[in-house]
Amino acid sequence: MSYIDIAKKRCAQLQCSEHVTILSIETSCDETAAAIVRDGRVVLSNSVYTQIPLHRKFGGVVPELASRNHVDQIAIVVEQALEDANLCYADIDAIAVTYGPGLVGALLVGVSFAKALALALNIQLIGTHHLMGHIAANYLTYPDLEPPFCCLIASGGHSDIVEVKDYVTFERLGGTRDDAAGEAFDKVARILGLPYPGGPELEKLAKQGDPKAIKFHSSFNESDGYDMSFSGIKTAVINHVHNHPQVSKADVAASFQYSVNTILSDKAVHAAKHTLALAGGVSANRNLRDMLQRKCDKKGLRFCCPDFLYCTDNASMIGSAGYYLLKAGRISDLNLNAVPYLEL
Repeated sequence: MSYIDIAKKRCAQLQCSEHVTILSIETSCDETAAAIVRDGRVVLSNSVYTQIPLHRKFGGVVPELASRNHVDQIAIVVEQALEDANLCYADIDAIAVTYGPGLVGALLVGVSFAKALALALNIQLIGTHHLMGHIAANYLTYPDLEPPFCCLIASGGHSDIVEVKDYVTFERLGGTRDDAAGEAFDKVARILGLPYPGGPELEKLAKQGDPKAIKFHSSFNESDGYDMSFSGIKTAVINHVHNHPQVSKADVAASFQYSVNTILSDKAVHAAKHTLALAGGVSANRNLRDMLQRKCDKKGLRFCCPDFLYCTDNASMIGSAGYYLLKAGRISDLNLNAVPYLEL
């Protein structure tokens, strides 16, 4: 019997099983992560190795260095996740792994490791979408949260408003036409001379400034649609800093953050009907979380956002998403490959 025949039989058994324990792996960018998640909601361990110190001197992620570092760390991180959960490989029912979107070299490290492990252990492999993982991070924080709901995904590579129809079905309502919100944060942080990663540093500086000091305007974002643009705002910041060399950097940071977060929150709240969730690395921005909470309260919406532990890239969210893919019968075989521009 071939691996895929065994996997399909095993998948059918797991779909009926009361408890499912998943080892999950995430290597889409600059974090090497592994976790053990039970039944899609209970995190038994969450091991993350960050490459930030490695890339900081270059001012951003160097893909080749990221891939090589994943190779060095992945076995260590997986073993750490098992140890922290007090489990061994024999206790694992399936393996979920991010196969896109992301840096192709980095993704390949995780996918190759997961495939080899699944074959060696003769257990199910579940290729998992990175953004589906970010959405699922909310399930780890809110045990009662169930689809349908609206989700704002804001990260370094994505800014999307998504309707979550069920655990594995999504409809993109709108999103950025150019820079993602996190990408814009990082670029403006670099303009202001802040170190990598720029987003958290810009947020820290913004606390010292006046968010109404400078109006960074973009007429595109005034429409009733769900699409948005941040490139023009970023360019306005560049021009303002060049034309006003004595300007307060704190005021620039605060005004820029206010402009971006206002756009994100207005569009997302407008799209939501009863529940709005926040996901992605930018969900760690306290100013955005507070702004969304206020606007959701005003509209009578429930607002959900992940614990800070699950905002940035981690494998626990992949384990949660992988569980629901498994329950839906959406499994993978050993032909699974990295897809750097994978659509949700």
